[in-house]
Amino acid sequence: MKHVILSCGSGGFLYAVPDEAAERLSEYCMEFCTDWLWNSPHAEQYRRTRRNPDGTAFAYVSYTEADFIAWLNRWKFPSQPSYLAGRFDGDAPEPYRGCPRFDF
Repeated sequence: MKHVILSCGSGGFLYAVPDEAAERLSEYCMEFCTDWLWNSPHAEQYRRTRRNPDGTAFAYVSYTEADFIAWLNRWKFPSQPSYLAGRFDGDAPEPYRGCPRFDF
């Protein structure tokens, strides 16, 4: 297990994930948010529709880094569950500054 930093805004969350997920973090994150969330029947709970002021509708997805971790645990690495190892505001603490990072 290796540490990664994930965020959906300011600060971040430190997670321990399987080595392969850490080494290919961007690939896994992009698969999750550009493919699985939009196309999997298991991801319908994350899909939303909103109307513009002119009445036209647009679709979007709503999720957090914890949803990404749940996806890793259920669909990609069920025998190597990832877990939250810490949270921080601002910059990552010194020992973790070199960890792979993805900002959703």
